[in-house]
Amino acid sequence: MYLNFYGLSEVPFGPTPDPRFLFNSKRHREALAQLLYGVTERKGFIVLTGEIGTGKTTLLRTLLGRLDAQTPVAYVHNSALPIEGLLEYVLQDWGVKSTATTQAQRLVELNEFLIEQHRKGASPVLVIDEAQNLSIETLEAVRLLSNFETTRQKLMQIVLVGQPELRHTLNRPELQQLKQRIGLRCHIGPLSAEETRLYVRHRLRIAGASDAGIFTDAAVQKIAEYSRGIPRVINIVCDHCLLNGFADSKRRIEARAVDEAVEYLEEGERPVWKRLRGRRLVPSVPALWAARGGVAALVVLILVILVFAANAVGWLPGR
Repeated sequence: MYLNFYGLSEVPFGPTPDPRFLFNSKRHREALAQLLYGVTERKGFIVLTGEIGTGKTTLLRTLLGRLDAQTPVAYVHNSALPIEGLLEYVLQDWGVKSTATTQAQRLVELNEFLIEQHRKGASPVLVIDEAQNLSIETLEAVRLLSNFETTRQKLMQIVLVGQPELRHTLNRPELQQLKQRIGLRCHIGPLSAEETRLYVRHRLRIAGASDAGIFTDAAVQKIAEYSRGIPRVINIVCDHCLLNGFADSKRRIEARAVDEAVEYLEEGERPVWKRLRGRRLVPSVPALWAARGGVAALVVLILVILVFAANAVGWLPGR
């Protein structure tokens, strides 16, 4: 809706984890480097954690986009699956035409697939998102999957992705064996105020903006304070600000626009400027009188004016 108005070729603050928009903050850059190293060097288990909305999925999609095209990848989005369902999902994602009806049979099929890939020189990657929701039993079963190995290498790389609670879960005594097998741990946190400013400008540039300074410094400061550096929240606020700015024909997003967007997001009510839209922002004099209950007084005033005017030009009888 607002793309042409701001000279954009696409939506800059969309909700989907598009790798093209990845902002390489120091934390994201380090985490991506560790993930690439862990997968390519076959470190077995890798754990990526971060707060909700910090860009874990975008980082993962960037990672997968940089892997060799021949690397089989299974991406499990539903962490509520039991181990039987998880195995079935993984086999299907890897293109294995399974005929198994039991967990043991699925494990055999998985082993055969991994050996075949090893002969081809490939190292399949299993990514389990939202892993903080996995039960202790499922996590232990996932650990046993790492037993598929040769004397020199792991046959697949397992990346567990989740919120910070995942770290606490992995520290539980009953998961000690899994914890010992984790080769690398990566964590990404919120953006700083300066990184937030660079993040906003970065996404605008990727979206085709010739002027990346659409948001004023004061507006970005408010966005940083409200979002606390969480990219997903930054995206939501910025998108609302651009929509509001377009509606008001504002080429620059000021701090006031951020306040209105935050009001909408927090209170679920339309901002003041939208509630007034379609009305007369500067009421006429009669409207003001009517609002104060002065209808009768207004009528009397008009009659007096007419009487004086008529008398002045000799319209009244008896002249």
